[in-house]
Amino acid sequence: MLDPIELADRYVAVWNEPSSEVRRATVGALWADDGMHFLQPPDEAAKAAERLSLVAVFQARGHDQLTARVERAYDEFVAPGTMTFRRHGDVARVHDVVRLGWEAVSGDAVVGWGTDVLLLDADGRIRADYQFIEA
Repeated sequence: MLDPIELADRYVAVWNEPSSEVRRATVGALWADDGMHFLQPPDEAAKAAERLSLVAVFQARGHDQLTARVERAYDEFVAPGTMTFRRHGDVARVHDVVRLGWEAVSGDAVVGWGTDVLLLDADGRIRADYQFIEA
């Protein structure tokens, strides 16, 4: 059985990884081939959807879209030196579900945080990743 702390550390590390080749390989190792990432959208997107009687959820499916999602976050936040990400708090596993917290850090200041809930397949790879940005 995969160590949930090791999984959480590898998961957070991929968002900070400077090499696009290593990011792509790590996405392939962490997520199942048909793995999914669901992101709670920013308030403005959720409100726009609500006005249309819809629920907004951002999603990426499969290694190509997942790699693009990780690369976009890296390019937007980490590459320019705006922030890095680190694991925060306890990691918990119950059967095939792992919960982890993370922080976005700029210098010494925590500028954001969130929680991810990872649903694993039989091989310990991520089938579904539900990300909640809390601040």
